[in-house]
Amino acid sequence: MSSGQIVIEEIGGKKGRARFVDLGRSFAAREQHSVPQLRSEQLELVDPDKNPFFGHASHQFFIARRDSRDVGRISAHIDRLALELPAEQGMGPGTGMFGYFDAEDEGVAKALLARAEEWLREQGMTRALGPISMSVWEEPGLLVSGQDHSPMIMMGHHPADYAHWIEAAGYDRAKTLLTYDLDVTQDFPPLVRRIVQSGERNDRIRIRPVDKSRWAQEVEIVLAILNDAWSKNWGFVPFTPDEIAYAGKKLKPIIREDINMIAELDGRPVAFMLTFPDVNRVLKDIDGKLFPFGWFRLLRWLRKPTAADMRVPLMGVLRELHNSRLASQLAFMMISNIRDNAASRYGAQRAEIGWILDDNQGMKAIADAIESSVNREYAIYRKRL
Repeated sequence: MSSGQIVIEEIGGKKGRARFVDLGRSFAAREQHSVPQLRSEQLELVDPDKNPFFGHASHQFFIARRDSRDVGRISAHIDRLALELPAEQGMGPGTGMFGYFDAEDEGVAKALLARAEEWLREQGMTRALGPISMSVWEEPGLLVSGQDHSPMIMMGHHPADYAHWIEAAGYDRAKTLLTYDLDVTQDFPPLVRRIVQSGERNDRIRIRPVDKSRWAQEVEIVLAILNDAWSKNWGFVPFTPDEIAYAGKKLKPIIREDINMIAELDGRPVAFMLTFPDVNRVLKDIDGKLFPFGWFRLLRWLRKPTAADMRVPLMGVLRELHNSRLASQLAFMMISNIRDNAASRYGAQRAEIGWILDDNQGMKAIADAIESSVNREYAIYRKRL
C-alpha cells in the first residue's frame, strides 16, 4: 500500500469519461470471475448525450490519484425523479446517490466516499444511497455474496473488500437484492405443475410470446405493466418515455420471442416476464473486445444462442392482481413456458432469476416454490450526510 497523498479529481468531457470507464475496466480485470463488458456500451452509459437517464439527473464523476496513478473512481449523482418518491420507498427528498465505486485500498475508498458525500451536500442532499450505477435499472447494489462465480448479463461483480470499506465509512445496509439459481433441466414440483395445468385449462388466460414485428408496442405494454406493478416497491423510479424508447432499442438484439412472455386475461395484457440469453458467456470468451473478430462471434451467437443459460431480470403483474392466486399462477405459467423453450431450443441448463428485493415475499415464495436457491446477494448502503 502506498503512503502517497490521495488527490481527488473531478472528471468531465469525452476524454475524462473514457478515462473513468477504462479505470473501471482495469479494476474488473483484476477479479477472477468478472466478465469484461463492451467498452462502447460502458461509454454510452456515462454519456449525458446518449443515456436518457441524465435527462432527469445531475452528476459528477471523480477519480482518485496517488503517486501519479489513478487508484479509484466514484460517481455522485442526483435523480430528480427519485427525489419525488415517498421516503418509505427508500429514496425521496434529500436522497443523493453514489455509484461506479472502485478503490485500490481502504484509504482510497474513504477519500472517494468523502468527496462524493461532499458534492451531494453541496447540492442540498441530506442522505447518500449506493452504490447505484447510475440508475436503479442499470447496476444497483454491491456484490456481497457470490464472488465465487461469474455474474450474468447486466449484473455487477465486486471484490469482498468493498463492502468492508463502505461499512467502515459509516454506511449501513438499506436493502439487499437477491438473485436465484434455477436448474431448468428439472421438472417443477407436483404442486406447481398442477397450478400450471389448471391455468392452461382456463379460457380466460393466454400466455403468448412477445412479437418483435410490433416491437415498439410490445415495449410499451411491458413497461406500462412494470411501472404499475413495481410502483410501490422500494427504490422504484418509473421509466420516462425517452428511457422506454432507449431500453427498447438496446434490448431488441438480445430478445428471443419464445423466451419472453406476456400474459393476457380476457384479452388484456396483465403480466410479463423477460428472459435474456446470458451474453456474458460470449463476452468472456472475446474478452469484451469486438475487434478484430469478437464482433463476428457475438453477432453469430446473438442470432442463435447455443448452450445459452438464461437470466430473468424482470417480471411484473398488475397491482390489481397482487396478493391473488391468479398472480402466482400467471407467474408459474410464464416460467414454465420459458423454461421449456430455453432448455429444448437453446440448450439452457440453468437460469438466474432476479434481482428480487429481500422483502418481496411474493416473489421469494415463487422462487422457493420452483426450487431455486439464492446464489448472489447485492447490498445497497445508506448514510446520513
